[in-house]
Amino acid sequence: MSGVFKPATRQLILALSKGRIFEDTLPLLEAAGIRVTENPETSRKLILDTSDPDVRVIIVRASDVPTYVQYGAADFGVAGKDVLLEHGGEGLYQPIDLNIARCRMSVAVHAGFDYETAVRQGARLRVATKFVQTAREHFAAKGVHVDLIKLYGSMELAPLVGLSDAIVDVVSTGSTLRANNLVEVEKIMDISSRLVVNQAALKLKRERLQPILAAFERASRIEK
Repeated sequence: MSGVFKPATRQLILALSKGRIFEDTLPLLEAAGIRVTENPETSRKLILDTSDPDVRVIIVRASDVPTYVQYGAADFGVAGKDVLLEHGGEGLYQPIDLNIARCRMSVAVHAGFDYETAVRQGARLRVATKFVQTAREHFAAKGVHVDLIKLYGSMELAPLVGLSDAIVDVVSTGSTLRANNLVEVEKIMDISSRLVVNQAALKLKRERLQPILAAFERASRIEK
């Protein structure tokens, strides 16, 4: 089909999302001797060249990175632990915690909502989140009854307009919560981004992949 991107057999495709993960992955690529030649924030291209003719970067939504790698559209990628928990990690090799894009997944409520009392009294809470699986497991482990409402963005709005009592979302500095009069009431887990590798690519392209994986691992250890 005309115009369809078909990677060469030797070529490696790395799936990244825009923003913090992309920026934090650049030093790891440089440690492997690879420089991305374009900035996805200023370029409309979704397939970016690098200084290595055998390595290209595709820009996808963060939640789609595991899927592209799982089905072989990308050989490897970088995804947050939050995304991987929702995806389930099926068909993925996860060799390295890269220790980048660190944040936490937390429960937050409107500043006027007494979360502790509601939980203690056994209230059934409405919780808005895009991390449905993680939220379900967290509240089930606590014995808290919840109705989960799946949203894809503007999570902080849900308690403000009465859609939910609480939200489960990733938090970095907490500035967005504070700006919307929300408070973080419970940390569920720490989050960092991990390298994920297509299992077939690991076998068929091992000679090309292994030096990059090793460089990523060395660089991530330095970061720690």
